[in-house]
Amino acid sequence: MQKQKLGPLQVRRVVKPGPTSENQGDNRGATAPMVLVLAHGFGAPGDDLVGLAGALDVPPGTVMVFPEALHGLRDLTGQAAFGDARAWWLIDFTRLELALATGQARDLSGDVPEGLAEARAAFGEMLDALAKEVPTDRLVLGGFSQGSMLAVDVALRQPERRVAGLVVLSGTLLAEREWTPRMSARRAADGRPMPVFQSHGRSDAILPFASAERLRDALVSAGFDVTFDPFAGPHTIPPATMERLSAWLRALA
Repeated sequence: MQKQKLGPLQVRRVVKPGPTSENQGDNRGATAPMVLVLAHGFGAPGDDLVGLAGALDVPPGTVMVFPEALHGLRDLTGQAAFGDARAWWLIDFTRLELALATGQARDLSGDVPEGLAEARAAFGEMLDALAKEVPTDRLVLGGFSQGSMLAVDVALRQPERRVAGLVVLSGTLLAEREWTPRMSARRAADGRPMPVFQSHGRSDAILPFASAERLRDALVSAGFDVTFDPFAGPHTIPPATMERLSAWLRALA
């Protein structure tokens, strides 16, 4: 694993070992590797998703990049108890605690969080720096929870960026009034409908399943090619989802 700074962000980079092939999937003759960028969720340390590199069965030569969120929660809040926890933007803790205490669904579809634009800009600078080192013709953006929201936001608001697919693990619909008009114009790098792998737990108390369904339906209505993976579980990434995501990524390659 290589740790480095790309633009404003620290990232960890892992290359899937094994012999590479120039004839993978539908991209016959392609020499550029798949580049998979996965952003961790709110409150996780910067290396939170790195363990997925070993669990994902992706083509040899696949470059997996795990960026570290822009902010340390200890610095943002002044509370040492947060330790190494990081965030792309700060959330409303009171609102979250109320939802968890009362069982009310937490609907973020109308929110445009303060700090989202800053996170998007930093993420874009990181991708630009990455493109100078690794061909990103087959770039897949994604993440878990808050990281997946950022990946969707970047793909929708930076339409000039070549993106081959999106991975939305336990994400939700955010900034609906700004996202929805941009969805219908977004296509994959090859001009086809944008492939999306989306998973979500039916008992997710952090980001309700119903909101994930709303995101799925909005993407499908806009012409995205969505593979939806619901599972019986909470706010997590189960092994079965990893298997299905691996198969989706291999087909995409």
